[in-house]
Amino acid sequence: MVEVLKTGLYDSIQDLGRFGFQHLGVPTSGAMDQYAFTLANSILGNQDNAAALEFTLLGPTLKFHIGTAICITGMQSNAQLNGQSIETNSVINIKPHDVLSFGQRILGCRGYIAVLGGFQSENLMGSRSMYQHITYEHRIKKHDQLKILEQSLPYICSNAHVKTPISHFETDILNVFKGVEFGRLSKNQQEALFQQEFTVSKDSNRMAYPLDGILNNSLDAIITGPVLPGTVQLTPSGQLIVLMRDCQTTGGYPRIIQLTEMAINQLSQKAPSEKFTLKIAH
Repeated sequence: MVEVLKTGLYDSIQDLGRFGFQHLGVPTSGAMDQYAFTLANSILGNQDNAAALEFTLLGPTLKFHIGTAICITGMQSNAQLNGQSIETNSVINIKPHDVLSFGQRILGCRGYIAVLGGFQSENLMGSRSMYQHITYEHRIKKHDQLKILEQSLPYICSNAHVKTPISHFETDILNVFKGVEFGRLSKNQQEALFQQEFTVSKDSNRMAYPLDGILNNSLDAIITGPVLPGTVQLTPSGQLIVLMRDCQTTGGYPRIIQLTEMAINQLSQKAPSEKFTLKIAH
């Protein structure tokens, strides 16, 4: 087991998501930054969908009661094992009673702790991703006991250490496709959309990222239509809302653009007050 001595912010267990139930109104959920998530599993030699622990801005403190191996990717924040700094994006062997902790955030917004074999949380509708009203718990709490598989040590993995490109965290240009209602924007609105700088709102969460920065809007609401992670809606006030992994499955605001999959990952690593512009993907 892994004991949670101290929680970070918005800690949860996530995999690649819950699919096939959107017609019932069930969000896909899944890791916000699926690039960093998949990288952690790849370095460990796990299956791509092995469940990992996701944290936001502040990492948890965990005590391991059995031997395993871990890999930490995503947000950089001076990870430590028993008070000694350890590398991210590499395999770390863990002995019983080892304590993992994190220092102050340096870069990025969301981090991932993958364990060999994946976290063995409840599997509902084909996924271990935590989501309120679907799983018993939607966040990890202090004193929780997280089930993992005991492993023989030392664990030797042939996968090389992989460094996440710094641009993944620092890019200020996010690529998008034209949305279903993009053509309803005037030429001036379309030009303004790609000339304006937007700021991540402090109200951003796993469901949506409201953006600070107004686009003059005279469009009418639409009949409720399907939406998915990365859909960018234009509200009557002119605010853009980027739907993220825990988003609803339908919406009534015009869907003017759609983030690429990599742009969703990159946006999930931006903290409140960070800025970016939008660009049509080619």
